[in-house]
Amino acid sequence: MRNIKTGELIKRFLPYFKKYKWILILDLMCAFLTTICEIVFPLIAREITDLGINNTAALTVSFIVRVGIFYVVLRIIDTAAYYYMSSVGHVMGTRIETDMRRDLFSHLQRLPHAYYDDAKIGQIMARITSDLFDITEFAHHCPEEFFIAGVKIIAAFVILCKFNVWLTLIVFAIMPFVFISASYFNTRMRRAFKESRHQIGEINAQVEDSLLGIRIVKSFANEGVEEEKFRQGNEKFLAIKKNMYRYMAGFHSSTRLFDGIMYIAVVVAGGIFIIKGAIAPADLTAYLLFVSTLLTSIRRIVEFTEQFQRGMTGIERFIEVMDEPVQITDCENAKPIGDVKGDIRFNSVSFRYGENLPFVLSKIDLKVNAGDHIALVGTSGSGKTTLCNLIPRFYDLTEGDITIDGVSIGEVTLKSLRENIGVVAQEVYLFSGTVRENIIYGKENATEEEIIEAAKRASAHDFIMELPQGYDTYVGERGVKLSGGQKQRISIARAFLKNPPIMILDEATSSLDNESERIVQTSLEELSRGRTTFTIAHRLTTIINATKILVLTDDGIEEEGTHEELMAKRGTYYNLYKNSEF
Repeated sequence: MRNIKTGELIKRFLPYFKKYKWILILDLMCAFLTTICEIVFPLIAREITDLGINNTAALTVSFIVRVGIFYVVLRIIDTAAYYYMSSVGHVMGTRIETDMRRDLFSHLQRLPHAYYDDAKIGQIMARITSDLFDITEFAHHCPEEFFIAGVKIIAAFVILCKFNVWLTLIVFAIMPFVFISASYFNTRMRRAFKESRHQIGEINAQVEDSLLGIRIVKSFANEGVEEEKFRQGNEKFLAIKKNMYRYMAGFHSSTRLFDGIMYIAVVVAGGIFIIKGAIAPADLTAYLLFVSTLLTSIRRIVEFTEQFQRGMTGIERFIEVMDEPVQITDCENAKPIGDVKGDIRFNSVSFRYGENLPFVLSKIDLKVNAGDHIALVGTSGSGKTTLCNLIPRFYDLTEGDITIDGVSIGEVTLKSLRENIGVVAQEVYLFSGTVRENIIYGKENATEEEIIEAAKRASAHDFIMELPQGYDTYVGERGVKLSGGQKQRISIARAFLKNPPIMILDEATSSLDNESERIVQTSLEELSRGRTTFTIAHRLTTIINATKILVLTDDGIEEEGTHEELMAKRGTYYNLYKNSEF
């Protein structure tokens, strides 16, 4: 996890203002107006005080009323400007947060399987939700607060110098110490904020893991174990927050200290200058009001620094994900593949999951004709699933090439490639929604007749009609309200609706009971008919009619042939078949 400098973070964040530059410009203009209103008040107070001391004849009711009306008009302008800043300005911040969340989610959709092999979903959820919450305040207030502070400091310096240069230099000589102190605590606050965000992600991941596996937790009576794991994570979060609040307390306390030092410096030095005749009492009164305005501005900047660091932390964690490379992309001249027959070739294909890891597949040569049913068998870890995952480019090849109908899969668009490949996996994933919504995931614009036909072909229509709301029945989180066989048949209906020319069946019946397996196996045979099909087999009796059976070991394809041919060899497949469950 690299530490990104503040300058780079801001540089990466600035493009998000581009769409809203006119809103931002108007927001800064409004900020300028509110600043002018604050600066004018000490000048009015000085003028009235000066006239009251030196020229009482000029201090008339008419003059005071005119000044009062003038200031009320300024306040009305200030109110309108502040309303714009508080409403439209905040909406701009929310829009930027929304844009960033959209970009982050879009990037996550394009990241390869390899990223999710190592990532924790709870951490990802924290980055896409809570990490970006502070962006609204940051995006709105960051340019606004620094702009206001800059105007006030420059204006205050110029005006205060007109009153008394030496007193002004004394005040501004203290300011560097304020920023040095702020910088010291800022560094530590930034680190604490980042650790806090990371630990929140860890807690999210642990909670998600525990709640999704709640049935396993209860079946093993391990509620206490999960509570202890959560307690440890929660206590670690508490320790991080303690440190964070210590830094924040030091930050704000030191600011209050320097506030007091600057006030007393003005009072003491100003009093001496009055004795010496170097400053008039009216000017010192105005001076104190200006210093109050200046210190308020500095205090707001210092206090905003906390929000600034929260925003920087959110941006940093956002950029960390956005910088993850999208390794699997379309090549420059990629074209959609159409009218796929399903003729597939593996040409000296080798694959490993990382540069320093051993090869899972090595020099695989395989010829599959359109409509063939290829079965993959072998021990766990022999590369059966990996081989199938290479066809839709879930992972890119390390060496060699795979072609479909004579075209390299690297030369066609990912979208068109995957649109022509269907996958039915052992672990069925149903989205939280209705039965209908899960089936039409295979074809979003499907008609009611197509949905029902797909369900019938998957042997799912009858049990769906027995559900409380039929096709509109809510299936629960990950389909928890349905049995394993029912979920698998819905996933098969989804594949029927997609109607791809190439199918991958990844141990689709291994976790089912005998009755469910029989029904699902019949549906899978119907699904495979007329398509190029790869089946990763758990029970070898289900693949005896395959066109070709491949026996994978650590050394690659050890045997290949039909069921009868391999049984006649009395080799590895023969032994696997004899030892398999019937």
